[in-house]
Amino acid sequence: MAYDRDLAELVRELTAGEEGVTERPMFGGLAFLVGGNMAVAASRQGGLLVRLDPREAAELEDGDGVRPMVMGGREMRGWLHVDADADDPDGDVGRWVARGVSYARSLPAKDAKKRARRR
Repeated sequence: MAYDRDLAELVRELTAGEEGVTERPMFGGLAFLVGGNMAVAASRQGGLLVRLDPREAAELEDGDGVRPMVMGGREMRGWLHVDADADDPDGDVGRWVARGVSYARSLPAKDAKKRARRR
């Protein structure tokens, strides 16, 4: 399944005023990075992948619409998969995007020159 393009467009709109946000296809979805650190992504499995402080992420899991991100059969600490869509009437998408952007912004920016040399 391809990622939800309407959801990606909503994330794009929500991050438009943020400095240093870039987009990059990752894991079959579309990731939004802040200072080179992934903050949030429109997932190929639907919904959002959100990066958070690992302690905070564990507290926010509800087992229903918010669960740990699993990649290759392994749970990824500090990452949540959130059921969300572009038609979210109560604005949860905006709150999750803001959380992911805030956490990514708290991390040291990755040096773009170093990343380019590694490719």
